[in-house]
Amino acid sequence: MCLALGSLAGCGGSSDAPALVAQAGDYRFTVDEAVTLLVDEEGLPTQVPVVRSLAELWVDYTLLAEAAADDSTFADLDFAALVRPLVQQLMVLQLRDSVVQVDTSITTEALRALYEADAPELQLHARHIVLSLPLQATEAQRDSVRTRLQQIRGQILAGTPFEELARTYSQDPGTAPVGGDLGFFGRGEMVAPFEEAVLALEPGEVSDVVQTPLGLHLIRLEERREQSFDDVATGFRSFVQEQRLVTAESTFIAGLEGRSVPTINSGALDVARELARAPQSRLSGSAARRALVQWSGGAYTAGELLDLLRSEQGPLRDEVLRGNDEDLGGFLLAQARRKLLVDEARRSGFEPTPAAVDSLTDAARIQLRDATRSLGLLRLDQAPGEARERAIARAVRSAIADNLSGATAIVPLGVVGYQLREGVPIAIFDSGVGQVLLRVAQTRAARPPSALEESQIPPTQPADTVAR
Repeated sequence: MCLALGSLAGCGGSSDAPALVAQAGDYRFTVDEAVTLLVDEEGLPTQVPVVRSLAELWVDYTLLAEAAADDSTFADLDFAALVRPLVQQLMVLQLRDSVVQVDTSITTEALRALYEADAPELQLHARHIVLSLPLQATEAQRDSVRTRLQQIRGQILAGTPFEELARTYSQDPGTAPVGGDLGFFGRGEMVAPFEEAVLALEPGEVSDVVQTPLGLHLIRLEERREQSFDDVATGFRSFVQEQRLVTAESTFIAGLEGRSVPTINSGALDVARELARAPQSRLSGSAARRALVQWSGGAYTAGELLDLLRSEQGPLRDEVLRGNDEDLGGFLLAQARRKLLVDEARRSGFEPTPAAVDSLTDAARIQLRDATRSLGLLRLDQAPGEARERAIARAVRSAIADNLSGATAIVPLGVVGYQLREGVPIAIFDSGVGQVLLRVAQTRAARPPSALEESQIPPTQPADTVAR
């Protein structure tokens, strides 16, 4: 089986050809290459999402390197969708400064009173184990995942270190390698069900199974600490000032909505989920203009949502796919309200001049060029007589290796990446992903433990010791 992101004839090729993880046009990413890149990166878990993310990165970097080889100025790329959110943000800020008048000055005494009335600032340190749910999971599927987590919880209470089980089972690639450690976070930084569960725990306690839009969790509270007013005064002042602006802005938006109430159209939620499931889709003119949310004199369209999904990428797509109808409806209404503000800003004369937009576009083009250079993909190290494709393949492997080692930062391409993919046959192969996972696990298991792996082996505990 292959997951086609474009259109490919077949999924494998001849039986004696190298096994593939991905293909982009004439470029091929083999299992051997993927294993070489991953096998020594012991901080990365051997999980399907890791290999798929690697394959997606390889596709983006390959097409970026080819585009740079064709024209290092990227003159043929359309940066309008890339700069549009920034242009709209500037318009909204100018509108807010013009019509949303609010006194944000506040004395230290008044600020202290607000802080103490609102309860001291809490900082929470927690770990978690998360198992994701299938999209639109059935009740039976939810019960199966919940049962598995309850079994893991039983192991924790019996004495197996939480950190060890998080490294083994958690499907959060960002925290699993460090034992599920989320570090310190404050109120409002986690989704509501997660925060409520953490606040109900005492340090060392492990929660029951908690469901959030990301999946099902087990949570252990490591530490809770309160911060004094003097510790947080500067940040709290900014928070209060911003909240006053937000309240005033909400009042202004309510006035706009009073003249024209946004309404979610029938079928809009299904369309939103379908776009999140396949953001590489190309919409016809009429499909792009389809109104998801409508009001008198305006609409938020499928094309606008698709641009947003492409620019925000993974986290937003997951939120749209996994959210219930109420959450997704609230998300679409929030986008509609933002467009109401943009439309009002345009009517009020706050649209940037063409010269200002051109300046933003040039800046975005330079930023992409600089990022491409930082990856080593702007100027190919091409040997005399060497095919350009071979030089690109070598440069891409080097760029990814540097990303994985932490020597350079990953460059997300967003909407530019989707432009580069247009018209290019692209596929990621399930069989190749599986082979990479198997071979990386086998290779790591066959060699002596590394320093990192040894540091993750928990110390021997007495049989009656119970994990915190």
